[in-house]
Amino acid sequence: MKLSLPVAGRRLFATLCVLVASPVLAGNDATLQAYVDAERARAVAPPLSRGVLLQRGSITDIRLSPDGRRVAWLRERGEQRELWLRTIADAAPRRLLADTPAKSLDWSRDGRWLLLRSSRDLQAVAVAGQGGTGRIAMFEGATALAMLDTDVSQPAAVLLVEREGPAAAPTAWRLLRVDMRGQRTVVWQDPQRIVDAILDVRGRLAWLQRMENGGLVILRVVDGKPRPVLRCDPSRRCALRGMAADGTPWLRTDVHSDRSRLVRLGLDGRLDEVHSDPRRIADIDRLIEDPVDRRPRFVAYRSTAAHLHALAPDDAAHLAVVQSMLPGRDLDLQPGVGEGAHWLVEIRSPQAPLRRWRLYDPSTRRLSPLLDEQPLDRRTGGPAVALPEASLARPMPLTWTASDGRRLHGFLWLPPGLDAKRAPLVVVPHGGPWNHWKPEYRSLSQLLANRGYAVFEPNFRGSTGHGRDYMRAADADFGNGRVQRDVVDGTRWLLAQGIGDPDRVGIVGASFGGYSALLGATFEPDLFKVAVATVPPPDFGWVLRWLLRNPEALEVSAVVPMETWLRGQGIDVTDKAMMDRLHAQSPLANVARLRRPVLLVAGGEDRRVGVAGVIEYAARLKLAGKDVALLMDEQAGHDGGTPLAREARTYLIETMLHRELGGAAPAAPDAELRGYLRRNLRLPGTLVP
Repeated sequence: MKLSLPVAGRRLFATLCVLVASPVLAGNDATLQAYVDAERARAVAPPLSRGVLLQRGSITDIRLSPDGRRVAWLRERGEQRELWLRTIADAAPRRLLADTPAKSLDWSRDGRWLLLRSSRDLQAVAVAGQGGTGRIAMFEGATALAMLDTDVSQPAAVLLVEREGPAAAPTAWRLLRVDMRGQRTVVWQDPQRIVDAILDVRGRLAWLQRMENGGLVILRVVDGKPRPVLRCDPSRRCALRGMAADGTPWLRTDVHSDRSRLVRLGLDGRLDEVHSDPRRIADIDRLIEDPVDRRPRFVAYRSTAAHLHALAPDDAAHLAVVQSMLPGRDLDLQPGVGEGAHWLVEIRSPQAPLRRWRLYDPSTRRLSPLLDEQPLDRRTGGPAVALPEASLARPMPLTWTASDGRRLHGFLWLPPGLDAKRAPLVVVPHGGPWNHWKPEYRSLSQLLANRGYAVFEPNFRGSTGHGRDYMRAADADFGNGRVQRDVVDGTRWLLAQGIGDPDRVGIVGASFGGYSALLGATFEPDLFKVAVATVPPPDFGWVLRWLLRNPEALEVSAVVPMETWLRGQGIDVTDKAMMDRLHAQSPLANVARLRRPVLLVAGGEDRRVGVAGVIEYAARLKLAGKDVALLMDEQAGHDGGTPLAREARTYLIETMLHRELGGAAPAAPDAELRGYLRRNLRLPGTLVP
């Protein structure tokens, strides 16, 4: 549908396009007002169904071969996941596997094998009849295996790290080379935990990263002897990213810097900067490496706006051509290497849940179609109606000043065609808390905007993506303290700018965002009229201690044990005074103060937030006579469970916000959804008459 705007509206729309595509943030009245006016001038969006707004794409992973001549992808079809391959010279793709549990894939360095990785194992698939398919490594069992990368010294091999002994007391760590037949070669054995490694072109260990005394150490290996070159505090980023021809490695790190950047590590431990955010705002989001020698070629930043930078002049020239043909888009690249090699260009947008892929030919400087994701209904897995991008909200990056003077970041989503001042406002803190909102599609924010709500997503201090000082500024104050004050300050600042109806403000979040929602409703009832908390920790200190006792959640990554990492963030779960303070400020300890309705959502298989804590909190609210509803699915995990479970959660959010804030009423549930709610809505509260 073609939109027809008056001249003034077209001018405002043009202004908005410039603002959203540029690094300018809405941190002053003029910039924010231009965005508000442009959104007000748009046509009112038609109501879109939950199923359409919750749709997802069918492609779970896609990879270009190192020679840039073939593309492989994993596609969901109903309950199955298929492996597809297309040779660029041949327009017709072919299906290699009809069903695989793999969630990600990669190519061997010689391009003859595809590597399929699931949570259970790693399989090698011959691309053109070199021997079929076979499992080459297991990720389960008494020993733990983790894949580092493909081996750049071999045509077709991967590097794995293996732990010997129980997780609580391992006796040794091994760096393994595993070929496509599953043949294992021990490259290095170490009594300390191996984190990463770099091999030289002859297959010898050149650089090693391991844990020593609670810290990360990078060692240069000469004649089989490791020599320490750089020590990293575990609270800092310190990731090896390949080795240059002179033997020095690249490092993605915030050592000696506030923000994560790309550096070269000298043999003497000196760090020479290769690239950092030219706007001085964002950490590196992603490095795009050469598929053959693993040298970094592009750097992506995506904390406030999407920016992609090339490190070499030839790559920069080609990137400029691609960006000129796809202006204002969030792009990701996979470059091929060699004569006749193409690049794979991925196109994303905050107004589209589906991605598109194009092939770029560096020899002709032309783009050609490759693949568009097909919309899938989240519940049925079948085809869905494509979203009308012109009707969706366009998020705007924001900056505002907290009450203590710190500049903070976030995003604002306004419903098209409506008066922002009259719209109910929904605040959506992110989970983590060590995480951040990025400029990308989010189904909940789009759904809320489509229902007429203004949506505010604060990246409070403690968030990642904006530098070490920004993250560390939380200072472990995760109760009803400084971090929560950022959420409140940002909400009040937006209201003062004429965004949202002050009498109709709600707060919705998941995980730590759900905890923040409960804090808001408990301690700021005059501001927040309703709270929805999905898989929330009612007591943040308690859930941290629970996590450390849970073997399945002992590590936040494959790098640093969780307890060590928490201490690096200033949180010591053995510090009684700190834990007592977090408890005293928790929603669980302040049930009597709550006077706003609350919807809780929990999962019986949640391995991040123990369901017992959520149930206890709901029971205390019920006994105290509070307005509480609880949706508890015994089969759901921390990610929300099945598509039906997620739609049920969304329906209840719509219902709760409609009742308390006066937004659009939800479409009536069908029979399947009603049945799910009958089984799992354990406390209906006043949601169900």
